[in-house]
Amino acid sequence: MDAKSDTWTLAGRTLRSRLIVGTGKYKDGPETKAALAASGAEIVTVALRRVDLKAKDNLLSWIDRDRYTLLPNTAGCYTADDAVRTLRLARELGIADLVKLEVIGDPKTLFPDNEETLKAAKILLDEGFTVLPYCTDDPVVCQKLERLGCAAVMPLAAPIGSGLGIRNKHNIRLIIEQANVPVIVDAGVGTASDATVAMELGCDGVLMNTAIAQAKDPVLMAEAMRLGIIAGRMAYRAGRMPVRAYANASSPTAGLIE
Repeated sequence: MDAKSDTWTLAGRTLRSRLIVGTGKYKDGPETKAALAASGAEIVTVALRRVDLKAKDNLLSWIDRDRYTLLPNTAGCYTADDAVRTLRLARELGIADLVKLEVIGDPKTLFPDNEETLKAAKILLDEGFTVLPYCTDDPVVCQKLERLGCAAVMPLAAPIGSGLGIRNKHNIRLIIEQANVPVIVDAGVGTASDATVAMELGCDGVLMNTAIAQAKDPVLMAEAMRLGIIAGRMAYRAGRMPVRAYANASSPTAGLIE
């Protein structure tokens, strides 16, 4: 099976790219557009609270809606009520078929408030939204979100915008083992090797923004992330060799010429 035929399903959508990208922090619209194209992403996320929807030349005008599935998110929301209100607005604008729920609990670390996230998820699901929740790398919280009916779980790798990479591989593995919905690592990726690690662990996808947008060359980094995702997924499917405490000769010792 080649990379092109290795598809996955998210909320009824069959996708080839396992990379989901954000649209903030780029220097301008053309750079945003070029980076999105280089990433190969099929889903792009937009922080509704940070877009001037009244402006004619706003962020949404740079996104080809025929090419990308728009994923509105609630970045900047600190309560369940704020998050729900924001996504109801997205629905009125006709861009809320699939939504990323993000409820921040601490302004310094930007860690999610799991309690408010669960509260908001229940309300949104009851109202017919398809919810992808950003949460901590807590297997119990991920189980609760899945049981509510979320279409995926999105545990963080590290604090938003930190670039620290996956801090707790063990928890991510536990989340993957128990999940019956896609697991998408969200936040904290810094470079292509971080994305590769996420895929090697068995994640279904990776969502990132800052790692691409704040690279010295965002378009080149977007391409690197695309390739890192592909390499990690291929390595996961191939199955890595066992980890050993001691050396194991690459060449067989039987039949050696004395």
